[in-house]
Amino acid sequence: MAIFLTGSTGYIGAHVAANLLTQYDAPLNLLVRAKDAREAERRLWRSLQLHLGFPAFSEFLHRRIQIFRGDLTDARFGLSDADYAGLVQSTDSVIHCAASLNRKSEKSCLNVNLRGTLEVIQLAMRARDQHGLRRFSHVSTVAVAGKRNNEVVTEDAAIDWERSDYDPYARTKKFCEHMGRQLLADVPRTYFRPSIVLGDSRHAQTTQFDMVKAFVFLAGLPVLPFRPDDRIDIVNVDFVADAIAALHQKDKPEHEIYHLSSGEQSQTFRELTKALAAAQGKPAPLFVPGLEPPFSGLVNTLANRKGSIGFGASLLKVFKPYLLWNTVFDNTRATTEMGRKPVPFSQYSYPLLKFSKEHHFSYPYQDWPEALPA
Repeated sequence: MAIFLTGSTGYIGAHVAANLLTQYDAPLNLLVRAKDAREAERRLWRSLQLHLGFPAFSEFLHRRIQIFRGDLTDARFGLSDADYAGLVQSTDSVIHCAASLNRKSEKSCLNVNLRGTLEVIQLAMRARDQHGLRRFSHVSTVAVAGKRNNEVVTEDAAIDWERSDYDPYARTKKFCEHMGRQLLADVPRTYFRPSIVLGDSRHAQTTQFDMVKAFVFLAGLPVLPFRPDDRIDIVNVDFVADAIAALHQKDKPEHEIYHLSSGEQSQTFRELTKALAAAQGKPAPLFVPGLEPPFSGLVNTLANRKGSIGFGASLLKVFKPYLLWNTVFDNTRATTEMGRKPVPFSQYSYPLLKFSKEHHFSYPYQDWPEALPA
């Protein structure tokens, strides 16, 4: 029996897949969108090569990975009757990582997050009815807490249906959690809510650059329109992936919901910028909170331009609310059960930004070795 993992070609999902393959023994059923088996294997290799050399990847591919070529938003993932039946029969637990993070697109979030999650839940229900389901784990987001200011939010107090949401991403992920609770009420469930996931504390390499670009844009400004002692909840992806894999595989996790965040240890803008400036041998920026309104106007204007500045401004426009809410998410549950805490962003931010800029915000992917068959 296998773990059905969605989102294995995405950023967090690839980290989770690599963690499960290297630290645990369970086979994996992976949903991969591709036109044929050759493309599916190459897409998976592209996503996992940050974590595995090709020999290890090839070994896992042939011994512990079953690829199902399908689309999250299609009925029964677009699989044939035989393939879908095989997926149901061989799945004993689910980790649902796949999601649209397009915070500007209501359409994308509705299709991928709502319709896609409903398909995953229906698969889980069929597996439950046929042979039982050990656990259903859903990777959600702290953004389900809605609009907040100057708060420390605990897991059980996060969702308030009377509170407004920041964007379509947060709104749809909140309802995804609700669907799981309603439709899988008799199945052990785990909800993981990461905060801002940025970088791997173990090495500078990354394959996810959107948030990095926004931070590079900010790091180049001599004046920042933030309150210097506001905290920003950034968590390293290796902590997030380790927690998802470990708690999903645990027989009886102590809680249903976990914030995968920096929590009370979240650093302030002053701490982050001071560490980054020192690493670069530059003066730290000045903080002028009163400039926030004109700064927002400048960002909106630059976001319409072409080129790297325009792209960086457009990303900052999307993420800006998360930089201004001065809200952190209590992570006591996860850190207690894991026995460790996330690594402060200031300890690995400079290598991450340096790698990203030196490689022009692109990971140097390796091609499939042509001497080997697919």
